[in-house]
Amino acid sequence: MKTGTKTKATLLAATAVIAFSGVAYSVAADTQPIELNFFSHLDAGMPEQDVFIARSDAQVYRVTADDKDLQAQLFTTANELHHNPFDPSQVGPHQKGADLGLNLGEWLGAKGSGTYECEGESGVIDVTFAGLIPDGVYTMWHFFMPMPVIDPFIGTLDLPYGARDGSEATFAADGQGTASFAKTTESCLQLSGTQTVAGLAIAYHSDGNTYGAVPGEFGKNAHIQLFTMLPN
Repeated sequence: MKTGTKTKATLLAATAVIAFSGVAYSVAADTQPIELNFFSHLDAGMPEQDVFIARSDAQVYRVTADDKDLQAQLFTTANELHHNPFDPSQVGPHQKGADLGLNLGEWLGAKGSGTYECEGESGVIDVTFAGLIPDGVYTMWHFFMPMPVIDPFIGTLDLPYGARDGSEATFAADGQGTASFAKTTESCLQLSGTQTVAGLAIAYHSDGNTYGAVPGEFGKNAHIQLFTMLPN
């Protein structure tokens, strides 16, 4: 697929945001904790990937910066939809799924911050979230993406945080939408390198289920709400 000028500009702008957003890249993982600040796809200059606004009875579109109505109701897609934040044509239309029971303002109100530290051979994370979906079921993911971004985009490698069976990746928000994710794992996280960028992301599971070693079906029952990048 040939990439048009607009698509190339979007890809380059998003790549620049990913490379420098929210993380102190001069911090060495073995000298002091890494500050983690989580943000949305919109914050990074990209369309939201897993929540959708209806523009007809049967079709939905990914949320973009042009969607200003914070009261707009959000939906899932009827089928799994792979991530592609760098191609504007992937905004939609898509087949409409279930009503998520929340609006755009509620979705974008989420925030999270904390620290990650490699202590010897162990990894220690301590993150607090607010503005999540009340009583929502979540999982934490350690993802990798080639850098520069491959065109056409082929997706990310998504690994559950901690144990590969996903048993250490799950957490839940309370009735006020707050949650903490504090864990010590046997090994340290792999950080970003010269050819791949690494990060952490949280997925909301609208069906209340988690899926072990895989996130589930993006757009349909797994919805990335916040993410952050890890330094070199």
